Amino acid sequence: MNVKATAARQYRAIVDRAAVSIGKQANLPGEGWIATARKALGMSAAQLARRLGVTRSRISQAEQAELSGGVTLKTMHATAQAMGCRFVYAIVPIDGRIEDIIVAQARKKAQALVGKASGHMALELQSLPEEKNRAEVERITDDLVRTMSADFWTSK
Repeated sequence: MNVKATAARQYRAIVDRAAVSIGKQANLPGEGWIATARKALGMSAAQLARRLGVTRSRISQAEQAELSGGVTLKTMHATAQAMGCRFVYAIVPIDGRIEDIIVAQARKKAQALVGKASGHMALELQSLPEEKNRAEVERITDDLVRTMSADFWTSK
């Protein structure tokens, strides 16, 4: 196995561990994480502001920015620390593992290739049975996953 493949496997393991660790419980609470954690601690916005060395209105702005997607990672990190918490940030698969996303993309590309070839063969009255087409899709899928060419993530 080459260095690039080894590194990719290690990155996949990191993301997959995060996905398992975070699970489906990481959904944003209705009030956002800043307000939720602050209230869980019984801390007022004014108290959090003093701990951060900012104004009460800045806390309100941060809480609103979080809900609209405009809060910075730096603000989330600093706010979490001021509350004695840690900020966790991750991008994980919606379902399953990274490998599942890769296989789905490879299968999509393989189906497009086999579909195109099948269309040409049908015009020449040389169509393959559906079972052979499925087997060819799986063979190409496996090959695409193994090689991951530079155009792997381009459409189809």
